[in-house]
Amino acid sequence: MSSQTKRIMVVDGSSVSRTLLTRMLNEELNNTEVVSAESAEQALKFMSEKPFDLVTTALLLPDMDGLSLSRQIRNSNKHSYTPVIVVSGDADTRLLREGFEAGVTDYFDKSDGYKAFGSFIRSFMQRNSGLVGKILYVEDSKTAATVTIKMLEKQGLKVTHVTNAEEGLTILIANDTDGENDFDLVITDFYLMGKMTGGDLLHAIRAKLHHSQQELPVLVLTSTDDEQTQVEVFHAGGNDFVTKPIIEQVMIARVRALLLIKHQYNALKLQAETMRWVAATDSLTGVRSKRYLLDNGEGYLRESAKEPVWGMLIDIDHFKHINDSLGHITGDHVLADLGVKLDDSYKDGMVVRFGGEEFCILFRDADYENAVRRAETLRAEIEQLKPGGVDITVSIGMCCSEDHPNQPLTRFLSLADKALYFSKDNGRNQVSVNTVEGPLQINAAALQSAG
Repeated sequence: MSSQTKRIMVVDGSSVSRTLLTRMLNEELNNTEVVSAESAEQALKFMSEKPFDLVTTALLLPDMDGLSLSRQIRNSNKHSYTPVIVVSGDADTRLLREGFEAGVTDYFDKSDGYKAFGSFIRSFMQRNSGLVGKILYVEDSKTAATVTIKMLEKQGLKVTHVTNAEEGLTILIANDTDGENDFDLVITDFYLMGKMTGGDLLHAIRAKLHHSQQELPVLVLTSTDDEQTQVEVFHAGGNDFVTKPIIEQVMIARVRALLLIKHQYNALKLQAETMRWVAATDSLTGVRSKRYLLDNGEGYLRESAKEPVWGMLIDIDHFKHINDSLGHITGDHVLADLGVKLDDSYKDGMVVRFGGEEFCILFRDADYENAVRRAETLRAEIEQLKPGGVDITVSIGMCCSEDHPNQPLTRFLSLADKALYFSKDNGRNQVSVNTVEGPLQINAAALQSAG
C-alpha cells in the first residue's frame, strides 16, 4: 500500500450496513483502503495486525457496544490517537454524556442516509489529516528530549533536535531562503542553559527573521504555569505552551493544532501566489497580462540608468481579415503560437499582450544596432512562422530610453506606438524606430550586411 493511501475500518454487526457504508466510502474517497469488521473482537484483531487512519463503529455490536470499543482503541499502543466515529441513528443522552470519556471523536447520524455518510467521512478526513511536518526541537534536558522526540516521531513527524537556542537560531537562519523556512514548527524550552533563553530564540524568530505566528508557529515548553510566564510567552510571540512534565495527549493535541495553522498558511499562500500568477498572465497566449505591465512596467523603465530600456510594440497585419475569413478559433491559435514565439525570443525581457492582436516587449540592450537587429530578425522569423497554420506578417515600432530619457511608461509606449503606425503607413511588415529626430524605417538589407 502506498504511504499516501489511507486505511479506514467500518465496524458494524449488520452485513447490509457494512456493505453500504463501505460502498459509500469507496465512491467518495480516493487512495483509500476500506476494511470491514462484524464485531469489536474482529476489529481489534485487524488493528493489532496493521495501522488504521480512522475507525467508524455502530453503537450496538454483537459482542460489546461502540463506546467500549472506543475505550479499548484509546488504550492501545498503536491506535491511541486514531479518530473513532460512532455511526448511530439515535444520539441518546448516554452516547452524548459518555462519548467524550470513551474517546469518541465524532458522531454521524445514520438517519441522514448512507450517501451523506460518504461525504461526512471525506470532509472529516480533510479536516483531520495525519500529522505531517518538520520540527525544530530545542531542549537541553537529555531525558526530556528523549521522551519528547519519541512521542513526536511516533506520529510520523521529522524532528531536528538541538540543545541550545544559539544552535537553533543558526539552523533557522541557514534554512531561511527568500523569507521562508523549511521547518513547520519550532518547539523550545523557555528556560535554556547558555546566553540565549528560549524566550530570546522566540524573540529572534519574530523580530530578526520576521516569521509570523502563522508562518512559523512556536510551541513553548515551561516548567511552570504561572500567569506571568504565560504572559511572557505570548508577548514574545509564542503560539501556545505546554507545561512540564509533558502529558503526551496534550502535547500531540497542541502540535496538531499548530501544524494545522502552518498548513493552512501554506495553502493560503499558494492560493495567493496562484491568483497573482493568473492576474499577471494572459490566459490565451501565456505571456504577461496588461495588468502586469501597468503594475511593473514603470519600475522596469525607471531602472533604465543601468542599461537603456527598449519598448517595442508588435501588431499582426490584417488580423481582422484572419478572424473574418478563417474564424476566431483560428485567430486564437495564431495569437497563442505568436505568444510562445515572442516569449522564446525575449526571455530577457517583459513580453506582454497589450490588447487584441498587439503585443508589447520591454527589454534592455546597450547596443543600439543589436537591439534593432533583434527586432528585424524577429519580424523575419514571424514571416516564416505560420502560427496556427496561417501566413502572417507583423509591423513593429520601437523606441529607446537613451533617445527619450525620463519618460513615464505611458508616454514611452506612445513613442513606440508612433513608430508602429509609421511602419503600417509605409507598407506594413517592417520595423521602425522613433529616434530623436522622429520615426525612422529600418533598412533590413543594410542591417543584414552590417551584421
